Amino acid sequence: MKGHDTMITPEIEGLLDRAESKFRLVALSSKRARQINSYFNQLGEGLGASIPPQLPSTARKPLSIAFEEISVDKIIPVEISEDSEPSDEELMAIEAMEDSELEEDAESEETSDESA
Repeated sequence: MKGHDTMITPEIEGLLDRAESKFRLVALSSKRARQINSYFNQLGEGLGASIPPQLPSTARKPLSIAFEEISVDKIIPVEISEDSEPSDEELMAIEAMEDSELEEDAESEETSDESA
């Protein structure tokens, strides 16, 4: 005898096996669902910046499509290590952003001093 029927297809238990934890499943599926939603919203604009659904689906909701993609291993969680050092390019970009923020602050102070 088969267990009780669920409304969710694919079953959550199978998705949890692929994602390894509830938190990771929620994070992965919600991020992918937002990407799918963004893709459908920009279709008429011709921008093409978002990744389309990776499999044909009869589901109409982005979260259901994301679950289907996870269940067939089209979307997989990737572990990002926090121990990695930023590259030289990243350090230069951070420094440039900080410099531009300092310049903007200095300009806004000068403007407020002149108006006072």
